[in-house]
Amino acid sequence: MLPYASLQDAETAIGRSLTAAETFWFNYSATKSDYFLYCHNILFLFLVFTIVPLFYVFIELLFSKNVIAYKIQPKVKFSFADNLNCYFDVMRMFLLVVGPLQLVSYPSIKMIGIRTSLPLPSLTEMMSQLLVYFLVEDFTNYWIHRFLHCKWGYEKIHKVHHEYTSPIGYAAPYAHWAEVLILGIPSFLGPAMVPGHMITFWLWIALRQIEAIETHSGYDFPWTFTKFIPFYGGADYHDYHHYVGGQSQSNFASVFTYCDYIYGTDKGYRYQKKVLEQLRDGKGNDGLNASGQDIKYE
Repeated sequence: MLPYASLQDAETAIGRSLTAAETFWFNYSATKSDYFLYCHNILFLFLVFTIVPLFYVFIELLFSKNVIAYKIQPKVKFSFADNLNCYFDVMRMFLLVVGPLQLVSYPSIKMIGIRTSLPLPSLTEMMSQLLVYFLVEDFTNYWIHRFLHCKWGYEKIHKVHHEYTSPIGYAAPYAHWAEVLILGIPSFLGPAMVPGHMITFWLWIALRQIEAIETHSGYDFPWTFTKFIPFYGGADYHDYHHYVGGQSQSNFASVFTYCDYIYGTDKGYRYQKKVLEQLRDGKGNDGLNASGQDIKYE
């Protein structure tokens, strides 16, 4: 809740006229509690989990022949019912774990200093904070993910997520309840280290989930803007991790690839890419599958 009775009071307090965005924020948030604003995350996560994967469902069902060249595991097909079942499983976890966690975790957000006040952060401030959040989450997630691939971690927790050896968008948050809780830690550490505005926090949570959905989509589109992000893994990179499955000791990174490279856990992936490249170069058309597309995972 903003400590200003009017727009004029807010402008006096910050010493300048409010921008259009700040005026909108004042009109929306002035009478709402910080707790209520924080709980918007529940709505945003629900919308992201529901809507974003639909893009990949529709192209799979309606334009499969047009996008087969970009499908990483072209022999694997998922029906609309398969996607719907996965979505319902995710929503059950959302209602039983993610939603309640959001409701009770507000004190920690307040403690680290996430603010709702004016002025709003600049674009530069938001982008720099988001970069820190992604880097911190990626490094922490890498080590937690490696732990989840030890014998105990995999058999007791992580194997649920690996039920999809060919991942789909809706399977990005599909996991054991304990994994959902554990992986909330890396997402929280960045904002705890560099606290920002609530809007930045909302954007961080939404972008991280959208990124996870893309890397689990099963499609490696050449036109996606993420292709221009240095050290970004992407769908093809993470799909290999699912394809290998429980025995995988490769491609643990959630977003970037530098940890896998530094600690040598991308060797299997790089070897596979080298072999596929040699097959294409050495066999010409023999390096194509029955559909005339590049061989990927069969």
